[in-house]
Amino acid sequence: MLGVRERAVWRWLAAAERDEAAARAPGERAAYPGRFTVTDEVRALLGLWKGNVAAVHRELTARAARGEGESPPSIPTLHRAIRRDLTPGERAGLAGGERAARRHDVFLARPRGWRNQVWETDHMQAPVLVDVDGKARRPWITWFTDCATNAVTGVAVTPVHPSRESVLAALRSAVLREDPYGPFGGVPEKVRVDRGKDFLSRTVTAAFDLLDVAVEDLPAYTPHLKGTVEGLNRAVESMFLASLPGYARQPRPGKRPSRSKAEVLLGFEDFTTQFLAWTLWWNTEHRPAPLRGRTPLQAWQDDLTPLRDVSAADLWTFTLEDAGTRTLTTRGIRFRKRDYVGPWMTGQAGIRVRVRFMPHHDHRIEVYHAATGRYLGPADLADQATEEQVSAVRRARSARARRLKKDLEASQRERYAAATQAEPPRRLGALTGAQAEAELAQSADVGLSQLALPDVVPPAAPPADWRTPASLAALTTPARSAPCPSGRDDASALDGRDGRAAPPTTDEDGDAS
Repeated sequence: MLGVRERAVWRWLAAAERDEAAARAPGERAAYPGRFTVTDEVRALLGLWKGNVAAVHRELTARAARGEGESPPSIPTLHRAIRRDLTPGERAGLAGGERAARRHDVFLARPRGWRNQVWETDHMQAPVLVDVDGKARRPWITWFTDCATNAVTGVAVTPVHPSRESVLAALRSAVLREDPYGPFGGVPEKVRVDRGKDFLSRTVTAAFDLLDVAVEDLPAYTPHLKGTVEGLNRAVESMFLASLPGYARQPRPGKRPSRSKAEVLLGFEDFTTQFLAWTLWWNTEHRPAPLRGRTPLQAWQDDLTPLRDVSAADLWTFTLEDAGTRTLTTRGIRFRKRDYVGPWMTGQAGIRVRVRFMPHHDHRIEVYHAATGRYLGPADLADQATEEQVSAVRRARSARARRLKKDLEASQRERYAAATQAEPPRRLGALTGAQAEAELAQSADVGLSQLALPDVVPPAAPPADWRTPASLAALTTPARSAPCPSGRDDASALDGRDGRAAPPTTDEDGDAS
């Protein structure tokens, strides 16, 4: 009846015979006078030892031996008390932190709403190695999803770490409903982001303001507050990315989990093609459980909520970063210390224009009239380097970076002796006194050579009429290769008795000479 063993009932009866207060209802905690309960001290020790009950028991035993508390119960009793007094979420949180405890929480589901009411966006690094210019890299996916229909409205794939340019590209593909983006799209009412610096940058924020879109900045490390896009991140890995070659989380045979060198990776273009095909399948054929047997396309078409559309030209303008006004000269437009020219500039020199550009796209800018805002046309970088030149510069920069890294590692590599007992660290590496002096002298010469100025003229010999020490007289006395301008020899300008300079004479005008 009580759900306990017979021995427990006998213990309660024995306790009731000793103490009348223990003879209360067994459902109350006071009915178990000899039972161990989890205290604040035990909770703190569980957090300190990451949920290790045996370590907590050793700590309590050590404290009792020092006279700092009572002797703890046995380890099985301590286990039972922890399982009884702490919830699974509390036990997981004390062992693994708040993220582990969150797995045992219950979350409320938001109402579905209507299409384009709320979008969610996020970056995701695909766990797939892709061949990008001969290097194995993990591309990044930036996408927008509609919370009401689970449709992927826009997506952009970046070979390396994404930036605000990736967000703007995905936003354009999400808003436009023309081919090949439609029929999903339009301007949403709200977009949820998770404090990403790219989504909250000045350019992206300005684009959302121009489109009249409210941005909901969620607290950090709260993926449950944007569950639609987080669920999409998990779905694309298990339903698509896990089947691709180069999947980084694939269990592999052998002791080393590294990728086989014989494995052929997908190129970036092939990966993007297959990923966009999967996105199309998700929108048109897949039937998520929350949609009750419908595809995202069917849920979108069944919703009759009016859509706000923006023309492609206006959207392109809204999603460009503003660089201020410039004056169009005969050399074009000066932007970031480089000249940009376009065929439409003929006969337009002298007007004021406004420059807009896509972040990180340095090869082209978009030009608008400063006064009227009318679009004038694009301008391309003048004297742009060829692809061969750019590749050569990149190879040279990579070689220099590798050489510098190797030099720095060689100069900072220090080894210490392994210690088997408590002692100060002992640095390894022996040098002779001669080697140390030679290296210090070399470093000193390098420092002086860096401070030296190559265009300094060495000092000339002092004039003959200056008083100099007797030891330097032979070194400082100039040679008699040319007569003195005054018509006398250099030696005659000195007093022959003590080497002192002769007293100055005066000319006819009274000036000293």
